[in-house]
Amino acid sequence: MKFIVSSSTLLKQLQQIGGVINANTVLPILEDFLFEIEKNKLTVVATDLETVMKVHMDIEAKDTGKVCIPAKILLDSLKNIPEQPLTFNIDKNFGVEITSDNGKYKVMGENPDNFPKEPTADEANEFTMTSSQLVTAINKTIFAVSTDDLRPAMTGVYFELDPKSISFVATDAHRLVKFTYTGINCPKKDSFIVPKKPLSLLKGALPDNDDELKISYNSNHLFITHGSTELVCRLIDARFPDYKVVIPTDNPYKLMVNRSDFQNALRRVSVFSNKSTNQVALSMSGSELQLASQDVDFSFEGNERMVCQYDGEDLQIAFNAKFLIEMLNGTDTQDINMELSTATKAGIIRPTEEEDNENLLMLVMPLMLNN
Repeated sequence: MKFIVSSSTLLKQLQQIGGVINANTVLPILEDFLFEIEKNKLTVVATDLETVMKVHMDIEAKDTGKVCIPAKILLDSLKNIPEQPLTFNIDKNFGVEITSDNGKYKVMGENPDNFPKEPTADEANEFTMTSSQLVTAINKTIFAVSTDDLRPAMTGVYFELDPKSISFVATDAHRLVKFTYTGINCPKKDSFIVPKKPLSLLKGALPDNDDELKISYNSNHLFITHGSTELVCRLIDARFPDYKVVIPTDNPYKLMVNRSDFQNALRRVSVFSNKSTNQVALSMSGSELQLASQDVDFSFEGNERMVCQYDGEDLQIAFNAKFLIEMLNGTDTQDINMELSTATKAGIIRPTEEEDNENLLMLVMPLMLNN
């Protein structure tokens, strides 16, 4: 079996799907790319048993066949080969010989019959959205996903479908992010949880433009197709917590503050906070916001004051500064609104301006005040 392919095209496509492959895997064949050649089409597949990514590209080939090629050595070699046509010759024992303008490289492939079969989209429901919409939704939620494997439901992003909208929800029990698009036609009211890893891979593989994505799902898997790239991932089989009950309905105190000034002040003051809690206390009074942190063990202390618009009774409330900084990254407006009630109730952060079809709500739980 023989085919010819451009070195830079192959490298670009392999790098797109190479993130699926885990370095220390139990099954050695999972460290390989599966190459499938049919006429002048090459399909390359990578999987970790939970996520499958595949790309299609045009090549020169007369044969039809399959082979598994070790991913790491192939990627490492392609990175150092300048743009040129490469000829791949595969013998009957799956030995792979790659010929370039000035060189010849040999690697031992593996039997493609041992490569795991990918899931099929049986009884799938389908809807479409743009690539930039999905990338934006992932960026706004993925940082709040839990890393606690004892709570599997929280280790992914919850997709909540309605006939005319779709919401993306992530929480780690300390904070919660809900991002909603209206005007997207979903097949029915439904929900599923998508693991963090495939969403991170999608974020890197999808362009931030208006290309249409075909998204389909069944009870076990999610299928996403964009041009010549496909992703299939296993859904998390768990029940997402009833997040709506933790969102406070009445937070009467309103704080409006410049987002980047607030974020930079948090970064500076949190340097002096206790490293296990990252606690920064916010004190609101009139048009002044004070930020204070301390680490009693080392006698560290940080204090800053800044201008704000505050409507409510004087209040002191403490938060994890790291969480606040990450959440402020999720908005791109000049100012943000914070809705508060008491020192023990969750605070809500919203951007001051939004697109007509978007809605972002971020919730963060307070910490116990030190004093």
